[in-house]
Amino acid sequence: MKLLHLADLHLGKRLNGFDLLEDQRHVLEQTVQLCDTHGVNTVVLAGDLYDSSVPTAAASALLSWFLTELAARGIVVVAIAGNHDSARRLDYGAKLLARQGVHIAARFDGVPARVMLHDRYGAVEFTLLPFVRTAAVQRALPEADITDYASAVTAVLDSVPVFSGRRVLVAHQLVTGSGQAPSPGGSETGLSGENADLTVDAALLEGYSYVALGHIHRPQRAGADTIRYAGSPLCYHLDECGAEKSAVLLNLGRRGVEDMQLLPLVPRRAMRHLTGPLEKLTAHPVDTQDYIWATLTDETPLPDALALLRAVYPNTMKLEYACPPGRAVSDAVPLGKPLEELFGDFFAMQNGRGMTDTERRALQALRQNRKEAE
Repeated sequence: MKLLHLADLHLGKRLNGFDLLEDQRHVLEQTVQLCDTHGVNTVVLAGDLYDSSVPTAAASALLSWFLTELAARGIVVVAIAGNHDSARRLDYGAKLLARQGVHIAARFDGVPARVMLHDRYGAVEFTLLPFVRTAAVQRALPEADITDYASAVTAVLDSVPVFSGRRVLVAHQLVTGSGQAPSPGGSETGLSGENADLTVDAALLEGYSYVALGHIHRPQRAGADTIRYAGSPLCYHLDECGAEKSAVLLNLGRRGVEDMQLLPLVPRRAMRHLTGPLEKLTAHPVDTQDYIWATLTDETPLPDALALLRAVYPNTMKLEYACPPGRAVSDAVPLGKPLEELFGDFFAMQNGRGMTDTERRALQALRQNRKEAE
Protein backbone atom coordinates (compact mmCIF):
# COMPACT_ATOMS: atom_id res chain seq x y z
CA MET A 1 0.00 0.00 0.00
CA LYS A 2 1.35 3.39 -0.97
CA LEU A 3 0.16 6.04 1.43
CA LEU A 4 0.51 9.83 1.24
CA HIS A 5 0.29 11.69 4.56
CA LEU A 6 -0.80 15.35 4.62
CA ALA A 7 -2.10 17.60 7.38
CA ASP A 8 -3.06 21.15 8.31
CA LEU A 9 -4.34 22.31 4.92
CA HIS A 10 -6.11 25.28 6.59
CA LEU A 11 -8.15 25.90 3.47
CA GLY A 12 -9.58 29.40 3.37
CA LYS A 13 -6.79 30.93 5.42
CA ARG A 14 -6.07 34.64 5.05
CA LEU A 15 -2.70 35.92 6.18
CA ASN A 16 -2.32 39.63 6.94
CA GLY A 17 -5.18 40.38 4.57
CA PHE A 18 -3.89 38.15 1.75
CA ASP A 19 -6.22 35.44 0.47
CA LEU A 20 -4.18 32.23 0.10
CA LEU A 21 -6.81 30.18 -1.71
CA GLU A 22 -4.97 30.20 -5.06
CA ASP A 23 -1.76 29.20 -3.28
CA GLN A 24 -3.64 26.34 -1.63
CA ARG A 25 -5.14 25.23 -4.93
CA HIS A 26 -1.65 25.25 -6.43
CA VAL A 27 -0.26 22.94 -3.75
CA LEU A 28 -3.28 20.60 -3.91
CA GLU A 29 -2.86 20.32 -7.68
CA GLN A 30 0.75 19.31 -6.99
CA THR A 31 -0.48 16.73 -4.50
CA VAL A 32 -2.74 15.15 -7.10
CA GLN A 33 0.21 15.02 -9.51
CA LEU A 34 2.37 13.37 -6.85
CA CYS A 35 -0.32 10.74 -6.36
CA ASP A 36 -0.28 10.04 -10.10
CA THR A 37 3.51 9.94 -10.31
CA HIS A 38 4.06 7.65 -7.31
CA GLY A 39 1.03 5.38 -7.65
CA VAL A 40 -0.52 6.42 -4.34
CA ASN A 41 -3.63 4.49 -3.39
CA THR A 42 -4.40 6.02 0.03
CA VAL A 43 -4.24 9.67 1.17
CA VAL A 44 -4.34 10.51 4.87
CA LEU A 45 -5.42 14.01 5.99
CA ALA A 46 -4.55 14.45 9.67
CA GLY A 47 -6.84 17.33 10.62
CA ASP A 48 -7.34 21.07 10.15
CA LEU A 49 -8.76 20.68 6.68
CA TYR A 50 -10.20 24.18 7.05
CA ASP A 51 -8.79 27.23 8.78
CA SER A 52 -12.13 28.13 10.31
CA SER A 53 -15.04 26.24 11.81
CA VAL A 54 -17.22 28.22 9.38
CA PRO A 55 -15.29 27.91 6.10
CA THR A 56 -16.00 30.13 3.13
CA ALA A 57 -17.87 28.80 0.13
CA ALA A 58 -14.63 29.01 -1.87
CA ALA A 59 -12.73 26.95 0.71
CA SER A 60 -15.47 24.31 0.74
CA ALA A 61 -15.43 24.18 -3.06
CA LEU A 62 -11.66 23.68 -3.07
CA LEU A 63 -11.84 20.77 -0.62
CA SER A 64 -14.67 19.28 -2.69
CA TRP A 65 -12.53 19.57 -5.83
CA PHE A 66 -9.57 17.89 -4.14
CA LEU A 67 -11.57 14.98 -2.76
CA THR A 68 -13.35 14.52 -6.09
CA GLU A 69 -10.03 14.36 -7.96
CA LEU A 70 -8.71 11.71 -5.58
CA ALA A 71 -11.91 9.66 -5.65
CA ALA A 72 -11.97 9.76 -9.46
CA ARG A 73 -8.55 8.07 -9.42
CA GLY A 74 -9.73 5.35 -7.06
CA ILE A 75 -7.59 6.76 -4.23
CA VAL A 76 -9.02 6.13 -0.78
CA VAL A 77 -9.06 9.17 1.52
CA VAL A 78 -8.89 8.85 5.30
CA ALA A 79 -9.38 12.15 7.13
CA ILE A 80 -10.06 13.50 10.61
CA ALA A 81 -11.10 16.84 12.10
CA GLY A 82 -8.58 19.13 13.75
CA ASN A 83 -9.07 21.87 16.31
CA HIS A 84 -9.83 24.41 13.55
CA ASP A 85 -12.54 22.27 11.97
CA SER A 86 -16.23 22.03 12.76
CA ALA A 87 -17.10 18.41 13.47
CA ARG A 88 -20.72 18.99 12.51
CA ARG A 89 -19.83 20.47 9.15
CA LEU A 90 -17.34 17.74 8.28
CA ASP A 91 -19.82 15.08 9.39
CA TYR A 92 -22.34 16.26 6.81
CA GLY A 93 -22.56 13.68 4.04
CA ALA A 94 -19.84 11.51 5.65
CA LYS A 95 -21.72 8.24 5.10
CA LEU A 96 -22.38 9.10 1.48
CA LEU A 97 -18.74 10.07 0.94
CA ALA A 98 -17.60 6.80 2.52
CA ARG A 99 -19.28 4.93 -0.35
CA GLN A 100 -16.90 6.80 -2.67
CA GLY A 101 -13.87 5.86 -0.61
CA VAL A 102 -13.67 9.16 1.30
CA HIS A 103 -13.74 8.40 5.03
CA ILE A 104 -14.00 11.41 7.35
CA ALA A 105 -14.05 11.05 11.14
CA ALA A 106 -15.00 14.41 12.58
CA ARG A 107 -16.91 13.83 15.80
CA PHE A 108 -15.65 11.77 18.73
CA ASP A 109 -18.45 9.74 20.30
CA GLY A 110 -16.60 7.40 22.64
CA VAL A 111 -14.82 4.94 20.37
CA PRO A 112 -12.60 6.11 17.48
CA ALA A 113 -13.86 5.28 14.03
CA ARG A 114 -12.00 2.55 12.19
CA VAL A 115 -11.55 2.01 8.48
CA MET A 116 -10.38 -1.35 7.20
CA LEU A 117 -8.50 -1.32 3.89
CA HIS A 118 -6.83 -4.19 2.07
CA ASP A 119 -3.79 -4.74 -0.09
CA ARG A 120 -2.03 -7.87 -1.34
CA TYR A 121 -0.76 -8.61 2.17
CA GLY A 122 -4.15 -8.45 3.81
CA ALA A 123 -5.98 -5.94 6.00
CA VAL A 124 -4.74 -2.57 7.28
CA GLU A 125 -6.74 -0.97 10.08
CA PHE A 126 -6.90 2.83 10.21
CA THR A 127 -7.86 4.22 13.63
CA LEU A 128 -9.18 7.76 13.34
CA LEU A 129 -8.74 10.04 16.37
CA PRO A 130 -9.88 13.63 15.74
CA PHE A 131 -8.85 16.45 18.05
CA VAL A 132 -10.44 15.84 21.46
CA ARG A 133 -10.33 17.50 24.87
CA THR A 134 -10.27 15.83 28.26
CA ALA A 135 -13.81 16.90 29.18
CA ALA A 136 -15.23 15.39 25.99
CA VAL A 137 -13.53 12.06 26.71
CA GLN A 138 -14.78 12.08 30.31
CA ARG A 139 -18.35 12.55 29.09
CA ALA A 140 -18.02 9.80 26.50
CA LEU A 141 -16.19 7.35 28.80
CA PRO A 142 -17.54 8.04 32.32
CA GLU A 143 -16.23 4.73 33.71
CA ALA A 144 -12.63 5.35 32.65
CA ASP A 145 -9.99 6.58 35.11
CA ILE A 146 -9.21 9.94 33.50
CA THR A 147 -7.10 12.45 35.42
CA ASP A 148 -5.33 14.38 32.67
CA TYR A 149 -5.04 14.62 28.91
CA ALA A 150 -2.62 11.72 28.55
CA SER A 151 -4.92 9.39 30.49
CA ALA A 152 -7.86 10.60 28.38
CA VAL A 153 -6.11 9.67 25.13
CA THR A 154 -4.99 6.38 26.67
CA ALA A 155 -8.59 5.57 27.58
CA VAL A 156 -9.72 6.39 24.05
CA LEU A 157 -7.12 4.15 22.42
CA ASP A 158 -7.79 1.35 24.93
CA SER A 159 -11.43 1.38 23.83
CA VAL A 160 -10.44 0.28 20.32
CA PRO A 161 -10.93 -3.46 19.75
CA VAL A 162 -7.72 -5.46 19.48
CA PHE A 163 -6.43 -6.02 15.96
CA SER A 164 -3.37 -8.17 15.36
CA GLY A 165 -2.52 -6.95 11.85
CA ARG A 166 -1.01 -3.75 10.52
CA ARG A 167 -2.47 -0.63 12.09
CA VAL A 168 -2.25 3.07 11.23
CA LEU A 169 -3.31 5.76 13.70
CA VAL A 170 -4.42 9.14 12.36
CA ALA A 171 -4.46 11.80 15.10
CA HIS A 172 -4.46 15.56 15.60
CA GLN A 173 -2.65 15.93 18.90
CA LEU A 174 0.53 17.26 20.51
CA VAL A 175 2.90 14.32 20.83
CA THR A 176 6.18 14.48 22.72
CA GLY A 177 9.02 12.06 22.08
CA SER A 178 11.15 11.12 25.09
CA GLY A 179 9.75 14.14 26.91
CA GLN A 180 10.81 16.51 24.15
CA ALA A 181 8.12 18.80 22.75
CA PRO A 182 7.82 19.14 18.97
CA SER A 183 9.26 22.19 17.24
CA PRO A 184 6.04 24.12 16.68
CA GLY A 185 6.61 27.10 14.43
CA GLY A 186 4.65 30.25 15.12
CA SER A 187 1.43 29.35 13.34
CA GLU A 188 0.19 26.57 15.59
CA THR A 189 2.24 26.39 18.74
CA GLY A 190 -0.42 24.94 21.02
CA LEU A 191 2.29 24.61 23.68
CA SER A 192 1.24 27.42 26.00
CA GLY A 193 -1.78 28.84 27.74
CA GLU A 194 -4.86 26.64 27.81
CA ASN A 195 -3.18 24.00 25.61
CA ALA A 196 -0.04 23.64 27.73
CA ASP A 197 -1.17 20.28 29.17
CA LEU A 198 -2.68 18.85 25.97
CA THR A 199 0.28 16.59 25.26
CA VAL A 200 0.67 12.87 24.75
CA ASP A 201 3.87 10.87 25.12
CA ALA A 202 4.88 8.98 22.01
CA ALA A 203 5.28 5.84 24.13
CA LEU A 204 1.48 5.63 24.33
CA LEU A 205 1.35 5.21 20.55
CA GLU A 206 3.57 2.17 20.30
CA GLY A 207 2.13 -0.80 18.48
CA TYR A 208 1.03 1.08 15.38
CA SER A 209 2.77 0.51 12.07
CA TYR A 210 2.57 4.24 11.46
CA VAL A 211 1.14 7.26 13.31
CA ALA A 212 0.06 10.08 10.97
CA LEU A 213 -0.05 13.29 13.01
CA GLY A 214 -1.43 16.75 12.43
CA HIS A 215 -1.46 20.01 14.45
CA ILE A 216 2.22 21.03 14.25
CA HIS A 217 3.16 22.89 11.08
CA ARG A 218 6.80 21.86 10.87
CA PRO A 219 7.35 18.38 9.35
CA GLN A 220 9.17 16.23 11.91
CA ARG A 221 9.31 12.92 13.71
CA ALA A 222 7.81 12.61 17.18
CA GLY A 223 9.89 10.12 19.12
CA ALA A 224 10.23 7.62 16.25
CA ASP A 225 10.50 7.67 12.48
CA THR A 226 7.08 6.02 12.21
CA ILE A 227 5.40 8.66 14.40
CA ARG A 228 5.46 11.78 12.29
CA TYR A 229 3.97 15.21 11.69
CA ALA A 230 3.45 15.91 8.01
CA GLY A 231 3.43 19.67 8.67
CA SER A 232 1.37 22.23 6.79
CA PRO A 233 1.73 22.30 2.98
CA LEU A 234 2.38 26.08 2.99
CA CYS A 235 4.12 28.58 5.25
CA TYR A 236 1.53 30.27 7.43
CA HIS A 237 3.70 32.36 9.76
CA LEU A 238 6.89 34.40 9.93
CA ASP A 239 8.61 31.61 11.88
CA GLU A 240 8.13 29.32 8.88
CA CYS A 241 9.76 31.59 6.29
CA GLY A 242 12.19 29.56 4.24
CA ALA A 243 10.94 26.25 5.62
CA GLU A 244 10.73 23.36 3.18
CA LYS A 245 7.24 21.88 2.97
CA SER A 246 6.49 18.31 1.98
CA ALA A 247 4.12 15.36 2.00
CA VAL A 248 5.12 12.01 3.51
CA LEU A 249 5.11 9.05 1.12
CA LEU A 250 5.03 5.62 2.76
CA ASN A 251 5.29 2.15 1.34
CA LEU A 252 3.38 -0.08 3.75
CA GLY A 253 4.57 -3.63 3.28
CA ARG A 254 3.91 -6.98 4.88
CA ARG A 255 5.40 -6.05 8.25
CA GLY A 256 4.74 -2.31 8.27
CA VAL A 257 6.58 0.67 6.84
CA GLU A 258 9.19 -0.55 4.38
CA ASP A 259 10.39 2.86 3.19
CA MET A 260 9.49 6.50 3.64
CA GLN A 261 10.35 9.71 1.82
CA LEU A 262 9.40 13.36 1.97
CA LEU A 263 8.06 14.65 -1.34
CA PRO A 264 8.72 18.41 -1.69
CA LEU A 265 5.76 20.75 -2.15
CA VAL A 266 6.75 23.86 -4.09
CA PRO A 267 4.69 26.96 -3.26
CA ARG A 268 3.16 29.26 -5.85
CA ARG A 269 4.99 32.08 -4.08
CA ALA A 270 7.75 31.64 -1.54
CA MET A 271 7.56 33.47 1.78
CA ARG A 272 10.67 35.50 2.62
CA HIS A 273 11.75 37.45 5.67
CA LEU A 274 13.80 40.53 4.79
CA THR A 275 15.67 42.53 7.43
CA GLY A 276 17.52 45.81 6.99
CA PRO A 277 17.08 49.54 6.42
CA LEU A 278 14.33 50.54 4.01
CA GLU A 279 16.74 52.11 1.53
CA LYS A 280 18.78 48.92 1.25
CA LEU A 281 15.76 46.63 0.92
CA THR A 282 14.24 48.69 -1.86
CA ALA A 283 17.54 49.19 -3.69
CA HIS A 284 18.34 45.48 -4.08
CA PRO A 285 15.09 43.54 -4.47
CA VAL A 286 14.84 39.76 -4.62
CA ASP A 287 12.04 37.89 -6.42
CA THR A 288 9.34 40.55 -6.41
CA GLN A 289 6.45 38.08 -6.57
CA ASP A 290 7.28 36.41 -3.25
CA TYR A 291 5.38 37.06 -0.08
CA ILE A 292 7.49 39.39 2.03
CA TRP A 293 7.66 39.92 5.79
CA ALA A 294 9.91 42.93 6.33
CA THR A 295 11.70 43.96 9.51
CA LEU A 296 13.15 47.46 9.15
CA THR A 297 16.21 48.39 11.17
CA ASP A 298 15.85 52.15 10.64
CA GLU A 299 16.06 53.99 13.96
CA THR A 300 12.98 56.09 13.24
CA PRO A 301 9.74 54.89 11.65
CA LEU A 302 9.59 56.18 8.09
CA PRO A 303 6.49 57.68 6.46
CA ASP A 304 4.90 55.54 3.73
CA ALA A 305 7.38 52.73 4.37
CA LEU A 306 4.83 50.04 3.55
CA ALA A 307 3.86 51.77 0.30
CA LEU A 308 7.51 52.10 -0.70
CA LEU A 309 8.09 48.42 0.00
CA ARG A 310 5.03 47.36 -1.97
CA ALA A 311 6.21 49.45 -4.91
CA VAL A 312 9.13 46.99 -5.13
CA TYR A 313 7.55 43.93 -3.49
CA PRO A 314 3.83 44.00 -4.34
CA ASN A 315 3.13 41.04 -2.07
CA THR A 316 4.59 42.55 1.09
CA MET A 317 2.46 41.02 3.83
CA LYS A 318 3.74 42.66 6.95
CA LEU A 319 6.05 45.45 8.08
CA GLU A 320 7.59 45.81 11.52
CA TYR A 321 10.55 47.57 13.08
CA ALA A 322 13.38 45.83 14.87
CA CYS A 323 13.89 46.59 18.53
CA PRO A 324 16.97 48.85 18.76
CA PRO A 325 19.71 47.74 21.18
CA GLY A 326 18.96 48.80 24.74
CA ARG A 327 15.26 49.33 24.21
CA ALA A 328 13.15 47.60 26.84
CA VAL A 329 9.85 47.19 25.06
CA SER A 330 8.28 45.47 28.03
CA ASP A 331 9.08 48.26 30.51
CA ALA A 332 5.85 49.48 32.02
CA VAL A 333 5.08 53.20 32.00
CA PRO A 334 4.31 54.44 35.55
CA LEU A 335 0.88 55.89 36.14
CA GLY A 336 0.34 59.45 37.34
CA LYS A 337 2.81 61.16 35.02
CA PRO A 338 1.91 64.26 33.03
CA LEU A 339 0.91 63.62 29.42
CA GLU A 340 4.17 65.08 28.06
CA GLU A 341 6.22 62.66 30.15
CA LEU A 342 4.03 59.70 29.26
CA PHE A 343 4.33 60.50 25.59
CA GLY A 344 8.08 61.00 25.98
CA ASP A 345 8.42 57.54 27.56
CA PHE A 346 6.35 56.01 24.77
CA PHE A 347 8.43 57.82 22.13
CA ALA A 348 11.66 56.54 23.68
CA MET A 349 10.30 53.00 23.89
CA GLN A 350 9.37 53.06 20.22
CA ASN A 351 12.47 54.80 18.87
CA GLY A 352 15.26 53.97 21.29
CA ARG A 353 16.00 57.65 22.02
CA GLY A 354 14.50 60.66 23.72
CA MET A 355 12.58 63.44 21.99
CA THR A 356 14.45 66.40 20.58
CA ASP A 357 13.51 70.00 21.48
CA THR A 358 11.91 70.39 18.06
CA GLU A 359 9.77 67.30 18.61
CA ARG A 360 8.71 68.50 22.08
CA ARG A 361 7.65 71.86 20.62
CA ALA A 362 5.69 70.04 17.90
CA LEU A 363 3.89 68.04 20.59
CA GLN A 364 3.06 71.18 22.55
CA ALA A 365 1.76 72.89 19.39
CA LEU A 366 -0.38 69.86 18.61
CA ARG A 367 -1.88 69.93 22.09
CA GLN A 368 -2.54 73.65 21.86
CA ASN A 369 -4.28 73.30 18.50
CA ARG A 370 -6.40 70.53 19.97
CA LYS A 371 -7.48 72.71 22.88
CA GLU A 372 -8.36 75.60 20.56
CA ALA A 373 -10.40 73.29 18.33
CA GLU A 374 -12.37 72.10 21.34
